Amino acid sequence: MNNLYSTASILDAAVMAKNWHAYITPGEPHKKLANLSGSWKEEITIWMHAETPPQSSSATSENKMILNGLYQEVTHKGTINGMAYEGLCITGFDNAKKKYVMTWIDNMGSGAMQQEGHWDEETNTINLEGITTDAMTGNTLAVRQALIFNDAKNYTIEMYETKNGKERKTMEIIFTRIS
Repeated sequence: MNNLYSTASILDAAVMAKNWHAYITPGEPHKKLANLSGSWKEEITIWMHAETPPQSSSATSENKMILNGLYQEVTHKGTINGMAYEGLCITGFDNAKKKYVMTWIDNMGSGAMQQEGHWDEETNTINLEGITTDAMTGNTLAVRQALIFNDAKNYTIEMYETKNGKERKTMEIIFTRIS
């Protein structure tokens, strides 16, 4: 007799349900992100080229957890080089991969940056690595980001790119909590 609901398939269904529940349930990594919820003042330093002095600007951001607490949405607004700037960052923790995942888009380009990484307990940092598009060449560009949890009122993002085998810092954002 061919029973569609054999004991093996019922156990498989139970395991699948358990795994799915674990996949969709926020955990400690998501709580780390939730600690950054609120309004923030940003002091931005950008190094456009290694040979030129950095440029400074300011912005504000609103951080909130979305989609049942699985993701942090950060909306950035300010001015960079005299141009209105808006950015959107979505960061989460993929429970199956056991990695933080991040996507960044803004009005300064039509591409998206995607990164994955891990929590470093010793430095209170989420270290992310990934790719974006080099606007000058159209080629894929290796990027790295450190999201440093300084304390309850301050955090820092450092961004780096690697070209021709050489990594250089391209941006630093210092966040100070407004509320």
